[in-house]
Parts: sequence; C-alpha cells; structure tokens
Amino acid sequence: MSGFMSEFREFAVKGNVIDLAVGVIIGGAFGKIVDSIVGDLIMPVVGKIFGGLDFSNFFIALNEVPAGVTMTLAEVKRAGVPVFAYGSFITILINFTILAFIIFMMIKQINRLKREAPAAPTPEPPPTPEDVVLLREIRDALKK
Repeated sequence: MSGFMSEFREFAVKGNVIDLAVGVIIGGAFGKIVDSIVGDLIMPVVGKIFGGLDFSNFFIALNEVPAGVTMTLAEVKRAGVPVFAYGSFITILINFTILAFIIFMMIKQINRLKREAPAAPTPEPPPTPEDVVLLREIRDALKK
C-alpha cells in the first residue's frame, strides 16, 4: 500500500500534472468570462440589431403547452414541457466560436514570440587549466 501511495505522490507532483490542473482551473474561469461576454454584451447587441431578438427564448415545445403558461423558455420548462431549445444552442455556439478564436490568437502570439526569441549565445569555453595543457604536451611529446 505504501508503494502505491509513494507512486501516486510521485505522479501527482510532476510538473505536467500540476500545470494541467492550473490550466483547467484558469480555463474554467476563462470560460465563465466568455459566457458573460457573450450573454451580457454580445447577444443583447445582436438581438438589438435583429429587432429585439432574444436567442435564449428560441425554442420549440415538443408537447402541448398548458393554457396560461407564458411562452418563455423558463416558464415552459417549469411547466414540465419538453423543449427543443435551439436558441441556447446558438448562444453556446457563439461562446465556443469566440473562445476558439481567442485561444487561436493566444497560440499564434506565443508561436510568434517563440520564433522571435534570439538564440542564446554560446558561452566561450573556460580556459584550459595549465596542468591539463602540460599533460597534453607530454602526451604529444611521447607520441613522437
């Protein structure tokens, strides 16, 4: 059991696993930011441009909607009617497109920075110690 635990500890503290965990956490937070940008900034403008459309309420009720239920997605769902909510899908598709574009731009910038990074100058080798020089001279003299 202790071998398993030590092996697991070694795996868990490797740099790649920790980097992945940080990436997932930051990615989740970044996804929430993109959701807010799309839901709170972009979709209202798109809706205004297209005459007050609200994509979140684009749906098709798959069963009869009871009388007296307001025809909004939330109310129809609350009434227990199954819906085909394609407006939500459109919003999520826009989220994905924006997120993919931002990631593409980030990767493009990172690759550009990698190409522009100057190669590190090769350091001059340190001078050969005197004793090594003398030993080489002795070796070369013995070869003759």
